[in-house]
Amino acid sequence: MQDLLQSLGDQVEADWKKRVARHSRTYRCGRCENQVFFRNSQCLSCRSDLGFLPDEGRIAALQPGPESGTWLAAGRDEVLKFCGNRTAPAACNWMMLARNPQTLCMACRLTRTIPNLADPDNARYWAAIEIAKRRLVSQLIALNLPVRSKVSEDPERGLMFDFLRSPPGGPRVMTGHAGGLITINVEEADDAKREQIKHALREPYRTLLGHFRHEVGHYYWDRLVWDTPWLEPFRRLFGDERASYAEALKRNYEQGPPADWADAHISAYATMHPWEDWAETWAHYLHVVDSLGTAMGFGLEAEDIEGSVQPFTEEALYAPDDPDASRFLAVLNGWIEMTMVLNELARSMGQPDFYPFVMSRPVVAKLQFIQIVVRNARTNPNL
Repeated sequence: MQDLLQSLGDQVEADWKKRVARHSRTYRCGRCENQVFFRNSQCLSCRSDLGFLPDEGRIAALQPGPESGTWLAAGRDEVLKFCGNRTAPAACNWMMLARNPQTLCMACRLTRTIPNLADPDNARYWAAIEIAKRRLVSQLIALNLPVRSKVSEDPERGLMFDFLRSPPGGPRVMTGHAGGLITINVEEADDAKREQIKHALREPYRTLLGHFRHEVGHYYWDRLVWDTPWLEPFRRLFGDERASYAEALKRNYEQGPPADWADAHISAYATMHPWEDWAETWAHYLHVVDSLGTAMGFGLEAEDIEGSVQPFTEEALYAPDDPDASRFLAVLNGWIEMTMVLNELARSMGQPDFYPFVMSRPVVAKLQFIQIVVRNARTNPNL
């Protein structure tokens, strides 16, 4: 099998490679070249202030600008300023143009409601939630998907978040999406509580980032599929979303998933309703893109891995004649090869599998469908 970098290099045209590279998650301090990371606001080696430039997808070393409270980044002419949440518990490290009259960066502007910070637990939860949200938003930007605040920029079609905590005695805050509003129960940021829920629901994977990617999948179904030419192909592949969601929910909690769910779905929850199948598969697509981009950035090559897997072929695809079909297969097969080894490494440390999923041919078709929809969105100026 071709190694991962060859799959994502030799076969891929320059524009496609640039898009993948924006997901690398590998950063170096522009002053001392020390390795720095997505959430860092200071280089631990040279102590330079750092800031994330969302339009470039990079962490930049900063130096004071011409006026108090302004900053300059190497390779960039515009004068910058910190997001107003840099000193808040959210500890945002994103930058924005100094001339921008708004005080919050494009990621923080998406948040409408935060929990009461007088409670120290809430401050801790909010910090963890915003880290996951920024990772999500940076990926959406890199994919050139529409990301505008429903709070202050696009009330009709924008996106916003409420981060809420259930009051003592209830009612319990439910994580979900409705009309561009994503609600997250902040107690999901408590590792112990989230792990309890994970085991109670028999889920192999439950993370804050996974919640964000799943719920934003519902949002982009509304934006990219509903009332578009993609709706009928969606129904043929995922099922008819006009089926009663309430009945599907009731059936799921009373009967559980069908025994053969893994034959056509990426998770048991995906069997509940076509909307959930889309959202679970969408989240999985974002998992793969982000993880592979990071692997590329660190120079991971499959030629360093002595292992073999049975690769998927064109027969598994939704659109085998698509111009990106062979590249999609190369990337997906490289991903499967990489996760096989990562799972064994996790087991060697006595940890759960890094990648607790098994892909089937129908799931491969759904993933390719999502990639085609995302690619179309990049070229659609009306979104």
